[in-house]
Amino acid sequence: VQLQASGGGLVQPGGSLRLSCVGSGRSFSSNSMGWFRQAPGKEREFVGVISRGGGSSFYGDSVKGRFTISRDKDLNTVYLQMNYLKPEDSALYYCAAAPGSTMSSLPDRYDYWGQGTLVTVSS
Repeated sequence: VQLQASGGGLVQPGGSLRLSCVGSGRSFSSNSMGWFRQAPGKEREFVGVISRGGGSSFYGDSVKGRFTISRDKDLNTVYLQMNYLKPEDSALYYCAAAPGSTMSSLPDRYDYWGQGTLVTVSS
């Protein structure tokens, strides 16, 4: 599975942004998909994960209620909709694929990673 994340950019506090992660490879639809982020000098942080079928998801406490993950099987794409953005949301955002039905907040449970897309929240 190869992953390509995009959609990052500069946004003002309180604004919204949608990230995309396009997957290639025949097993993409068989993977749970997660989003993580990493700010300079900080550890990689779990953002959220969506199940293979898209019917289940859960999120990290810092983004719960503001971020939503969805997936489009026909387009092999997973989205991260980010609303009410805060400066502390600024980071490099990564999408990642976990095997099968694994839904985890732990980075080492994910086998494949995209290259990251930068989100900056600033006025």
